[in-house]
Amino acid sequence: MNEDSNNFKDNQSRYRSVTVIGLADTIGSVIAAIFWFYIATLLTPEQYGELFFVLGIAGTASLISLFGTENTLTVYVAKNVKIQATLYFLSLIIGIVSSLIIIIFFYRIDATLVLIGYIINSLAIGSLLGKKQFSSYAKYILIQKILTLVLGLTFYYAFGVDGILYALALSYSFFIIRIYKEFRSSKIDFSLLKSRFGFVTNNYVLRLSGGLIGNLDKLIIAPIMGFAILGNYSLTMQILSIMMMLPHIVFKYTLTHDASGSQNLKIKKITILASIGIVFLGITVLPHIIPILFPKYIDVIDAIRIMSLAVIPYTLTLLFSSKLLGLEKSKFVLIEKITALCIMITGIVVLGPLYGIVGISVAFVLATSVGAVFLGYVIRAQR
Repeated sequence: MNEDSNNFKDNQSRYRSVTVIGLADTIGSVIAAIFWFYIATLLTPEQYGELFFVLGIAGTASLISLFGTENTLTVYVAKNVKIQATLYFLSLIIGIVSSLIIIIFFYRIDATLVLIGYIINSLAIGSLLGKKQFSSYAKYILIQKILTLVLGLTFYYAFGVDGILYALALSYSFFIIRIYKEFRSSKIDFSLLKSRFGFVTNNYVLRLSGGLIGNLDKLIIAPIMGFAILGNYSLTMQILSIMMMLPHIVFKYTLTHDASGSQNLKIKKITILASIGIVFLGITVLPHIIPILFPKYIDVIDAIRIMSLAVIPYTLTLLFSSKLLGLEKSKFVLIEKITALCIMITGIVVLGPLYGIVGISVAFVLATSVGAVFLGYVIRAQR
């Protein structure tokens, strides 16, 4: 009887945690989506594309800088390894160097400020998830998204398009408090890193390669096909990010539990079924809504029909990655990320000039599908 009672309480606690993460990410994503979608209605595709080109610069630099990735911190903090300060220190030093490079080559101070914001956000979130402080995680996420909306609109109407980037950077500033607390609670100790260098490095490279798909694409599309195509593509990715919100929520929850040896199979199955329903809506419903909300972005209609298909393999990829990362077998996830990145870049360069945004969309679906098949094979071979 006591065992059944404990299992019930444990399951109740798990679903409560998923709910907290889910509500925070859902509400936060909706707030961010409202902001970016509203901005899209105010700007031309060219202006929207140029804005995301600068964000691509900051995003790419943040990936290079974050040696202490969110997933690495989540896994080791969950295992009670006091490595936060060491990874924070290295990431911030690389971030400062990256900021100087951006200023020298692009003359964009706003991009450097967004870069620092991205870094401190990822570092703080990784520690919060690792400590299973899901309520605190929810507060930080919601505050940042609300600040993005409020400051973003205020700065846009006060200073124009460029003001949006400064507002975005400022929305992350309160994460500095969390970074300061972590430095005080743990010491910089490179010996902790030395014995775990393989996992940390693999995780860094896989985060870099995986994240580049969502950032480097912007830096490639703009010079090859122009800011108008990039603007349409960026809006498509904004819509797709909403569709992929559920698997991201579940991944943040399952990673810390997979690292602790808990399977959570029921939640994973529900997530897969839900992703199938999301794909159906993306193919049948969204193409009728987009022309009404975004009449300037007609190319998004065909793109979203195709890219919706990526939701299912993307969900599988995240769930498989959670399992492997929890086992500290990051090399397989690394191979998947590098393979997907190569397919995506090749698709943009080859299919993009021939078929425009449709070619880019096909490349994205292909890259995601290959990654899911590979990780599925790896999981099957591990049994």
